[in-house]
Amino acid sequence: MRNFLIRAIINAIAIAVAAYVLPGIAVTNDIIPLLIVGVIITITNALIKPILTLLTCPAVLLTLGLFILVINGLVLWVAADFAGSALVITGFWPAFWGGIIMAIVNMILEGMFGIREEEEKKRKSD
Repeated sequence: MRNFLIRAIINAIAIAVAAYVLPGIAVTNDIIPLLIVGVIITITNALIKPILTLLTCPAVLLTLGLFILVINGLVLWVAADFAGSALVITGFWPAFWGGIIMAIVNMILEGMFGIREEEEKKRKSD
């Protein structure tokens, strides 16, 4: 549960950065709706992304993994539909570039908080 909350906060920060950088993404400035958007993105990443990755496995393999960027954009676009007016994405390309920016910000922040290392230690001890 702790890692879920940390990931939700990291996703909220990442979407705020993406909205600041990209003109096609708009997010609320209030902290609580922004955290709710982070939770929505975390849930869609956990539930929808693995299904899309499995269904598009041939495309992922054929493009040597680059199709994952398209999947990230689609998942972000779906999360925007669930978030309502708290997160507005005007089309696929802002979602695509927003997914890339969010992946970079997530990688940096997860490295700073040591989330991946903590999960690997937990997996090895089980």
